[in-house]
Amino acid sequence: MGRVVVIDHPLAQAILTALRDRNTKQIEFRKGLVRLGRLMGYEIVKSMDIETVEVETPLGVKAKGVRIRDLDHVVIIQVLRAAMPLVEGLVKIFANARMGVVSARRVEESHIPGSLDFDIEITYVKVPRIMEDDILIVADPMLATGSTITSVLKHVFKYGNPKRTIIVSVIATKYGIERVLREYSFAEIYTVAIDPEINEKGYIVPGLGDAGDRAFGGP
Repeated sequence: MGRVVVIDHPLAQAILTALRDRNTKQIEFRKGLVRLGRLMGYEIVKSMDIETVEVETPLGVKAKGVRIRDLDHVVIIQVLRAAMPLVEGLVKIFANARMGVVSARRVEESHIPGSLDFDIEITYVKVPRIMEDDILIVADPMLATGSTITSVLKHVFKYGNPKRTIIVSVIATKYGIERVLREYSFAEIYTVAIDPEINEKGYIVPGLGDAGDRAFGGP
């Protein structure tokens, strides 16, 4: 069953505010994405199944605790290049995750004025085999029109069907969320904000600009 989780933790919102600021420089922008990735990882863990276990302490005393079995069954797919810092943060939480990459480019010249649809060019896919007990996490900082994520998922699902599919974005739009859930009703979307608009170029407004360019340099 699909769902949308907006992470309203004050620290996440403070980091997002800095990312939105046009005066935030490249290195600090990239570090902010890493920090958000870690925070979003914590939120995802809260939804995982846990089991009660018993261990023996160095004092020879039994103590009850928990084990999160799902941590050994995570697959993280990063959409190049903007998702790289976000995934760096996620991996700090999901240290045993199997990793994959998809290089996807929105073909700007395919845009028809008045439409929010874009053609997506997939130029490279390297994804591990996905098992039925896996939790799939697909990371892309901006979920604007949903064109990129839906295209990426079509390629990723060729490698198997996980028990959960989670999309991690920093900012999403209502339009993008609805499109993803229309095509993949079981998807779970974790985001830090849902912005109200998409402009004529397909960018989220107010947004934070082009995440890839701001993190790694560009126009």
